[in-house]
Amino acid sequence: MIKKQETVVVGMSGGVDSSVAAYLLKQQGYKVIGLFMINWEEGDNCTAEDDYEDVKRVCNLIDMPYYSVNYSKEYQKRVFSYFLEQYKKGRTPNPDVLCNKEIKFGPFLEQANKLGADYIATGHYCKKIEKDGKFYLAKSKDLNKDQSYFLNQLSQNQLEKVLFPLSEITKPQVRKIAEELGLSTANKKDSTGICFIGERNFKQFLKNYLPATKGDIITQSGEIVGQHDGLMYYTIGQRRGLNLGGRSGGSGERWFVLAKNLKDNRLVVSQGEDKALFSSFCKCNNFNWIPEMPAENQFECFAKFRYRQPDQEVKVNIFDDYVLINFKHPQRAITSGQYAVLYDKEGICLGGGEIMDFEN
Repeated sequence: MIKKQETVVVGMSGGVDSSVAAYLLKQQGYKVIGLFMINWEEGDNCTAEDDYEDVKRVCNLIDMPYYSVNYSKEYQKRVFSYFLEQYKKGRTPNPDVLCNKEIKFGPFLEQANKLGADYIATGHYCKKIEKDGKFYLAKSKDLNKDQSYFLNQLSQNQLEKVLFPLSEITKPQVRKIAEELGLSTANKKDSTGICFIGERNFKQFLKNYLPATKGDIITQSGEIVGQHDGLMYYTIGQRRGLNLGGRSGGSGERWFVLAKNLKDNRLVVSQGEDKALFSSFCKCNNFNWIPEMPAENQFECFAKFRYRQPDQEVKVNIFDDYVLINFKHPQRAITSGQYAVLYDKEGICLGGGEIMDFEN
């Protein structure tokens, strides 16, 4: 039974999901406080002011106090600096995973404790399960919106203190609740991409922070077929923006990025869905297990290597300093810097790790 005086601090983003999450908690009898986080201040690429106005409107309508806290310095230090460092190394990082671990469940949790919170809550579509004193992360009811992938780095201490009010409802239901309440966020478009880039061109954004060096685009045989604008602008499997479409000769099929040669500053491409674009395994370092490392060092389960990807059958081998994931079926465009996230057949997230190496 819910204790009526328990306090929950909700991470309010100015979107419909966190708005409805706050409302549902209030309906359940919690004392709810809204907390809006400012994670980025530079330039005009973020919509923080508009989002905070929506937070104010929502909190006033459902009668709950709200605060704003600035974590831009923490974000720069814990997330953005790592983001840039990974691009320098030719990887494609996932800052959303790091932001959840280092900010939303880090300084945010600390601030919530200062406000007297028993729990924090977010508008994530995922589920927390408690069993025998341990906390498990699972997929939400709305599998189309499930966001457990982005929370694969959470610890037991972080999971213990969090509530996910949207775990058992779907996105259409969330929209309907918001519309019935007359919330200003009811029909607000879902945010996409990386917050600190916003609607701006990704390439233009990176130019402000990392020097770009042009180089050759080559085939696997070493033939030069074009020029790239800087290796950091490309990712494995990419087929747009290569500017090779008008090149004479070849099969006429689309070109794809196969690899980055940092040493020689060369971008390796292939025309058509080359088998080299597919991998049979990957290795992950610093794997985060939820709730703990499995008893067996070898087992079969399912995995995602990118958000929204259907579950893939894999065989996992745990070694002292890395986790080896062998794919039952070859996987396209496995990318270093992204995360491999494991699940059991019931949709329980077993944890995740950053992809450091893969077959190519």
